[in-house]
Amino acid sequence: MKLNTYMAAAAKTAQYPTEGLLGLSYAALGLNGEAGEVAEKIKKLIRDGQGEDPEELIAQKRNEIAKEIGDVLWYVSAMCRELGVSMEEVAQMNIDKLQSRQKRNKIKGSGDNR
Repeated sequence: MKLNTYMAAAAKTAQYPTEGLLGLSYAALGLNGEAGEVAEKIKKLIRDGQGEDPEELIAQKRNEIAKEIGDVLWYVSAMCRELGVSMEEVAQMNIDKLQSRQKRNKIKGSGDNR
């Protein structure tokens, strides 16, 4: 599925206030919450998987984690919509940024403008 196709389909399921800062804030808070749910599932794999085969643990929880990542994607789409930018534009901007950093040997490090 193309990112913009996903974005259009996801928009049809949106049921939140989509007015300016309120809509953007709602989407950002939702993104944070869903990203936390992904992290929580990984944390529990670490906690409950002591002495277990890591590959087997991941295989057992793959679909659950993927569903949570899908929720993250939904909120990324919502944020893009609220900002008036397509997911494909954001994806291209990110690749351009990363390729520029790679060319300049600046992949490692920190800071937005390296």
